Amino acid sequence: MPEKNRVMRVLKKDDLGAVVAIDEIGAKRSRRDYYERKFETILNSAHNINSSIVCEIDGRMVGFVMGDVYFGEFGIPETSATIDTIGVHPEFQNHGIASEMLDQFMMNMKAAGVKKVYTLVNWDDFALEKFFSRQKFTPSKLVNLEYQLP
Repeated sequence: MPEKNRVMRVLKKDDLGAVVAIDEIGAKRSRRDYYERKFETILNSAHNINSSIVCEIDGRMVGFVMGDVYFGEFGIPETSATIDTIGVHPEFQNHGIASEMLDQFMMNMKAAGVKKVYTLVNWDDFALEKFFSRQKFTPSKLVNLEYQLP
């Protein structure tokens, strides 16, 4: 696939429509409200640093990785980060875009002083688990606990 102008950059306000459109293809429904709230938090400089990455090819946004940096939350003493949302337009999947975005995300996190990056994957999402495994993610010593409200 010829990709003359592949650019990695931080997320900006104008990316909302493209992110929602890419996500809607995979989710089979619009999650605009979720992304509006997420953008509001990510782009609020008082909240944190903008750690989210997008990929453009020839000026078209084709993928995104969203996450946050934490400075001691959850009782974890070192600076850590999470990746909570990742998406690549189906026309551009399997061309290394997600891996390249993740590499850029990790470089940015290292520069921010992050020591560990966490993510959650549904236990039966084998494709996503395999992707993160190829990116050298391993099971964490943290245990994800949940409580089902009656």
